[in-house]
Formats: sequence, structure tokens, C-alpha cells
Amino acid sequence: MCIFCTSFMEKENSLNWYVVKTRSRAEAKVAERIDSKGLHVYLPLQRTIRQWSDRKKKVDVPLISNTLFVHTNEKSLSLLYDVPGFHSILHFLGKPALVRQNEINNLKLLLQENVEFEKQEFQEFKKGEKIKVIRGPLQGIIATSIDEGRTHKLIVEIESMEQRFIVHVPKSCIRKI
Repeated sequence: MCIFCTSFMEKENSLNWYVVKTRSRAEAKVAERIDSKGLHVYLPLQRTIRQWSDRKKKVDVPLISNTLFVHTNEKSLSLLYDVPGFHSILHFLGKPALVRQNEINNLKLLLQENVEFEKQEFQEFKKGEKIKVIRGPLQGIIATSIDEGRTHKLIVEIESMEQRFIVHVPKSCIRKI
């Protein structure tokens, strides 16, 4: 067998973590159903206190809504399409998106007992919105959003000199004003 064929077969049979999207509030049931198919599944749950009118209760809620992770090979992903509550597999550049093992380990460590953290969602920015850079070498700059995407295009204006500069900044480093 050729070397290329061997490496291709190993890649096809190697186990990776994949992101599975579920229907709303179906994460636990979908995880249970996927597990019953013999696939290794990880649903990160966060313990929170929920307030009802008559009581408070500790409940486990998914850390990331409508999302769980499956450790399998790419071929076995086809087994998921007939799971009730399954919605889709996250794709990146036309292929199922992979999650690194260290990212799964980080989630598990984050969810250990007695660790306090705050979940921060990436914000969506619209063209023309005022933005402030909160991290990185451009921290403190106030600019106008001119593009949407993974790295955000901002325009920094120096109005008194009638000058404009366009800069690309990751979304995680900017906030709306």
C-alpha cells in the first residue's frame, strides 16, 4: 500500500472532536441518544441557581446553548443525521469543523467545582456603529465599524485633519460604545 493511501486511511479513521448543533433545549436528550449509538459525546454543563416564584433550585444548564461535542471519525458523523433533536454539524470551509483536544480539556477544567467565570458572547457589529478597542495594541481607540466578519474592519478617523485609517481587529478585542 502506498504511503499516501496509508496516511489518508489513518486520517479518515482517526478520532476527532466535532461540534454538533441540536434543536433548542434538546442537548441532554441528543447527547443521550448519541451515546446509545456507541459514540463518545461531551455536553459541557454549568451548575446555576434558577429562581422560580416559590423556590430556588440548582440546575445544570448547557454551557453553550444547542451545542455538544462528539469524539469520532468523520465517517461516523453520518450516524447523527437520524438522531431525534439533532440539527446539524458545524462546518468550516466546507468540512466538519474540528475542535482540538486541549480546547475540550479547557472546557472540562473551566467547569470544575469552585471555579467562577463569566461567559462572554461575541457581539455582532453593524456597519456604522461606534466601536471601542478594549484589548491589544490598539486598546482605547474609538472607531467606526465598516465591515463584518471574523476580523472586523474598523475605520479610525482624525476628523480635524480629514484623515481616515482602516484597521483589522479581532471581534474579541472590540465592544460597542
